[in-house]
Amino acid sequence: MTKKITGKTKLLGVIGHPVEHSLSPVMHNAAIAQLGLDYIYLPFPIEPQNLEVAIAGFAAVGVVGFNVTIPHKQAIIPLLSEITPLAQTIGAVNTVSRQNNQWVGTNTDIEGFIAPLQTTYKQDWSQKVAVILGNGGAARAVVAGCIQLGFAQIHVVGRNMQRLQEFRNSWSNSSLADKFQVHQWEELPKLIPQANLLVNTTPIGMYPKVDESPLSVEEIANLPTGAIAYDLIYIPKPTQFLQQAEKQGAIAIDGLEMLVQQGVAALKIWLQQETLPVEVMRQALQNHLGLGE
Repeated sequence: MTKKITGKTKLLGVIGHPVEHSLSPVMHNAAIAQLGLDYIYLPFPIEPQNLEVAIAGFAAVGVVGFNVTIPHKQAIIPLLSEITPLAQTIGAVNTVSRQNNQWVGTNTDIEGFIAPLQTTYKQDWSQKVAVILGNGGAARAVVAGCIQLGFAQIHVVGRNMQRLQEFRNSWSNSSLADKFQVHQWEELPKLIPQANLLVNTTPIGMYPKVDESPLSVEEIANLPTGAIAYDLIYIPKPTQFLQQAEKQGAIAIDGLEMLVQQGVAALKIWLQQETLPVEVMRQALQNHLGLGE
């Protein structure tokens, strides 16, 4: 049955450029339909030079909230009245909501990332070591998530020394600066054997380059059995990285769960509702991607 849209239908959405590829509408509209609410979630392609005008327009037409994707996650910060400390720490916003006629920004990527580690694969992380591959925007949420879980050691590994230094310096006015270490790629052989959690935040291995992996077979061979390998990529399923890790006896988590859980966290904020149809959201994505479980 098609949804009837009226003047009372409340607006949610996602802004980005490009944004056609976003899977958020699939997942959010499935949840909204399941809850029987009069909302609609739309993708809005917004070019960087139009960001400020667009946000003002959203306020004028009464948009309830929206997600933010590339390239606006940092550019949007000065346009918001308030940002949660978490989003401030990461320096990126992915979820905005309208509160008291003001835009409030937060970041649900952290919640999305840690959700499976807090529920399905729950452990005492305080004795554990996390190794994070890559030092871009996604790595920031992963570092913050690992700090929140209380890992004993957090190692961020990157290929470009200058970018690594910038990554490290960008945390300098935050209390989290001394909670992780950065390393050059050459140091991986000594880090992988210690890893209880190995996270790929790089785009290596993403569709269409499905036979690539950020690590060589030799490098991943030293991953301890029972470690968790977590890839933020969700197409293909499983990635080369996760296939290699599973051969070593690791537990594999892919980025689909993070996508679902950051979406759940955003909807909770917008709808002011605690119980959401998580399974329906997950299923809608899997069906859309042709990933029958």
